[in-house]
Formats: sequence, structure tokens, C-alpha cells
Amino acid sequence: MNSRPLSGPRLAPARGPASHLVVLAHGYGADGNDLIGLAPHWQQLLPGVAFVAPNAPEPCAGSPMGYQWFPISRHDPAEMRKGVESAAPILDSFLDAELARLTLPPERLALVGFSQGTMMSLHVGLRRKVKPAAIIGYSGVLAGEPPKLGRDTPPILLVHGDSDPMIPAEALFVSAGALGRAGATVQWHVSAETGHGIAPDGLMLGGIFLAMALSGAFAREQDDIACPL
Repeated sequence: MNSRPLSGPRLAPARGPASHLVVLAHGYGADGNDLIGLAPHWQQLLPGVAFVAPNAPEPCAGSPMGYQWFPISRHDPAEMRKGVESAAPILDSFLDAELARLTLPPERLALVGFSQGTMMSLHVGLRRKVKPAAIIGYSGVLAGEPPKLGRDTPPILLVHGDSDPMIPAEALFVSAGALGRAGATVQWHVSAETGHGIAPDGLMLGGIFLAMALSGAFAREQDDIACPL
């Protein structure tokens, strides 16, 4: 794994110093510019939030202009698990550095991933010593089994297109079930007539979910559930 420091586009808070940090992890063959475009759509709901979308650490062989968190030769669960485990330390270090740059405590973090970035966000976010405030995964899948989760587990939103040719929508339900059994509270949404991308309804729900999570609206006072949103 290339150990170079991560970097990528940022969007400063619309007002005041940052109250929270949202890190956007892009998919295989893309770069940070692919996801930082989500931030302006959410900024009205999250005016005090800083956004950053780091480029993954490796150039992508399948996309000369893009990056990868880890190589993918086939959709094999064991390969995905090894990949996220290999790439996790560099993303984890980046999260710590960005929080320190903004002088924010670790619980003021939220992670948003797309496709391979969803794998990374779930793997890293659920294993941090101080868990993030929220995790959103678009068009992705849980890579491997989750760790045993406690009451500090962040709320999770999974969103998928019903016509995704890359990662079938069934992956959402497999991931939500595994996360629920491990102790997470998972909400999910399937976007109609949507392929491997983020539809307007998924974008809107992501912003609302972040706003609620960062305000503490999902404080856990009941048993863990998995439910549609």
C-alpha cells in the first residue's frame, strides 16, 4: 500500500469555525472531485460543517485519471476484506489529521462513502476508538463481517439504486442484516430506476440524515433496528 499522505478538495463551512467534519470517500477509479460535489447540496442544512474528499492512496490501473483504495480484480468477499484491511490505516490517519487541523474532537466526525468508499467508511468508522457521529454508504457493500458493536455505534444509512449493474441492490440488505446482527442501528433506502450512482432522493435523504445525526437526534434509547427510510 502506498503510504503517501492523502489530499483532496475541501469545502469550508458556510459560516463560522467548523462544528463538525464530513469526510467523503470516493469509489474505485474516481477521485475526490467526484464526491466533493455533494457538499454544496448539503451545506444549507449543515452550515457549520467542513467537508473534505480525499483522493484514495493508489493510482487506479483501470482508470488512468482516477484512484483506488485497493485493487479489485473480481467481486470476491475475501479480496474485499483484505483490501479494506490494507487501506484502513492510511484513511484512519487522515481522519485524525483532519480533525486535528480543525481542532475538532473525534466524535464530531461523519463518514460518507460511495461504492469502494462505502466499504472503507464502514470498515474504518466501526473500528475507530471513538466512533464517528454517522456513517452513510451509497451503492456499496460491507466488506467482511463487522466487529461486535456497542452502544457507541454510530447510526448508519445505506442507499442503493435498484438497477445497479456493478453492485446489485441485494447487497444493501445483506449489509444491513449483518450490521444489525452485530449491534448497529441501520436505516436504508432503495432509489427507483437508479444504477450505480446517487439519485436526487438519495442525495436529499443523505443531507437530512447527516443533519439529524450531527444534532444528536439519533441518540440511542431503544433496541437496535434496521428499517427503511
